[in-house]
Amino acid sequence: MNIELLKQLRTSVVLTGLLAGVMTVSACQQKQEPEQSLEDDIREEQSVPMSAEPAEPNDVVVDTPVSDVEEDTVASVTTGVNQMTYSCTPELAVKATYKNAEKQVVLETPQGTVTLMKTNGDAINPEVFNLNTSFDGGEGFIQWRVAHEDRDTGVMRTAGADSENVSTYECKKSEETASTDIEAAA
Repeated sequence: MNIELLKQLRTSVVLTGLLAGVMTVSACQQKQEPEQSLEDDIREEQSVPMSAEPAEPNDVVVDTPVSDVEEDTVASVTTGVNQMTYSCTPELAVKATYKNAEKQVVLETPQGTVTLMKTNGDAINPEVFNLNTSFDGGEGFIQWRVAHEDRDTGVMRTAGADSENVSTYECKKSEETASTDIEAAA
């Protein structure tokens, strides 16, 4: 081989090696990123428009009496309230309005109207409602126990200040006004 050719080859190998070394060293060095200016920060933050109006609720409650709904309108109002009329022995008429969500019953009698709270939780049979006053709001108690899923029978116990003198009424649901949910469709 020619010496001159060997010198050129050696020079090429050396130059290639140096070039590879420089590339390796430059690849390992960290490049400094330019500092962000305040303008760059402001440009990156974009404002999100917000409405001043409150969000619309998902649940729509319709609280309109049936008489206010026009004939050409179809509406369904369900409030979780049942109304029933009971005939009791000794003679007493009781209109019971069950408010299921509030766990209450409103009893309307000739003696007065009272609201009783359910005391036995989620029990269905019997349901027990109590009030620690008498019908006139004085000292005493009223207890309403209603049995069966359809609340067909009930027992009302009342007493005034003399808690030993308890009046007990056995009640049956009247057939003509049997369980009516407050629900209307016009």
